[in-house]
Amino acid sequence: MQRIQRACGAVVGSAVGDALGGPFEFGLPGVFSARFPAPGVGGEMSGGGGWDPGEGTDDTQMAVLVAESLLERDGLDLPDIFARFQRWAASEPKDIGLQTEDVLTNGMPWDLAAALHFQTNHRAAGNGALMRATMSAVYFARAGTAATMDAARRIAALTHGDRAAWEGTAVYHALIRVALEGSDPLAALPDVLALVRPDHRRRYSTVLDSRWHPDQATEFNGAVWPCLGSAVWALRTTTTFEDAIRAAIDLGGDTDTVAAVTGGLAGARYGLEAVPARWTAPLHVPLPGFDGRVLRLWDLLDLAIRLES
Repeated sequence: MQRIQRACGAVVGSAVGDALGGPFEFGLPGVFSARFPAPGVGGEMSGGGGWDPGEGTDDTQMAVLVAESLLERDGLDLPDIFARFQRWAASEPKDIGLQTEDVLTNGMPWDLAAALHFQTNHRAAGNGALMRATMSAVYFARAGTAATMDAARRIAALTHGDRAAWEGTAVYHALIRVALEGSDPLAALPDVLALVRPDHRRRYSTVLDSRWHPDQATEFNGAVWPCLGSAVWALRTTTTFEDAIRAAIDLGGDTDTVAAVTGGLAGARYGLEAVPARWTAPLHVPLPGFDGRVLRLWDLLDLAIRLES
């Protein structure tokens, strides 16, 4: 399989997982399969919970903003990404994390807003940085493990002051890099974990262990480490893109983000052809605050190709 197929699979797969999981957010475990018991039949992109069928949530919207900044600025321009986030947040998107909203609207400069929020609230380890990381992971993959993990941390720090969020996003970047090369991201976990900051390594080693199950999580999967652990579990315990997404959404809780992270990993592993066409056809990503733009499948594919090249 060509690398570009994996890159497109990651970008589109993450968006598909997000759009499928959005209507089930904060639901109970097993609801997705209870409603759609037969894989491959169709109808899963049904919308609900305020989302239209195939509509990408804030997860994919913010990922697009990062991607377009990287491409238009020819690299990492943190103030530019933050400004795009602010413009988006000011437009009252359908969904935005409470922490992210506070950081983007508290009037502080880009390099202080998240840190000051963390100092005040002492809680900033949500998965809001991880959820938007697939496109940046594709962009930085060719730079190598250290560089992609560093970029992940720096982008995460724009909205999340807790280093736990940085480390989880960095691990995800590294796993996408491995998958894009055609290698097994699960086999790479020990080497990647060795690069996690020592004070967070044990936490991630626990949730990324092959014996861990999401039922063992001690925090809601809206936190970054159980979210990433759940996505890796879904990848490990299934053999197809569709089954991985089903497993992720059936966990319940923060289903859009767990499925978006799962979709990025599974898309990079299995490639674009593995993502069902019935899921990609209705896919669309509105960009509130950006002149009514709505990205479709072909726009996401164009982004993936440019990010990978």
